[in-house]
Amino acid sequence: MKKNSTRMLAEGGIAIALALALSYLKIPVAALGGSIDFVMVPLIVYAYRWGVWQGLLAGLAFGTLKFFLAGGTAVNWESMLLDYSVAYAFVGFAGLLRKKKGMLPLAALIGCIARFVVHFASGVTIYAEYAEPTADFFGLSVATPGAILFSIVYNGAYMLPNTIIAVIVCAILIKPVELLDRF
Repeated sequence: MKKNSTRMLAEGGIAIALALALSYLKIPVAALGGSIDFVMVPLIVYAYRWGVWQGLLAGLAFGTLKFFLAGGTAVNWESMLLDYSVAYAFVGFAGLLRKKKGMLPLAALIGCIARFVVHFASGVTIYAEYAEPTADFFGLSVATPGAILFSIVYNGAYMLPNTIIAVIVCAILIKPVELLDRF
């Protein structure tokens, strides 16, 4: 195994473990779930350093572990997959700006928006029943405007603060993260 592969795996394990530890330090926001925390920062830094695919895998692993080890809540298996495994995997899209000097805060914004998109999709499909029923459109369930607004407000209540936190922390970490490449 090459030195970079070993380092990539080690950093991935550290990022996942750090994110999991940080998941216990949270401020609950929404009644059905959602909290303000720092868990995305290690995942964003890892994706920024190693790329999208590695970031997606680390996020997927973390999201799955978070559900089972950090008190995850879900109404069914689909919500478990979307709101944990897939949502945190999408944080890996921060890796689109892999090693672009000084772009860590923008990478954080990309990762956070990608995660929000998954939570929004979960809200307009799985959790739409908490807003108002979906409309039947030729046998297909279609989210109503009420469900769309519900998903934006509900998920925005915790994702907006998390995004702001992640972008600020990543702005502070630009220099230390870029120094890691020297070692």
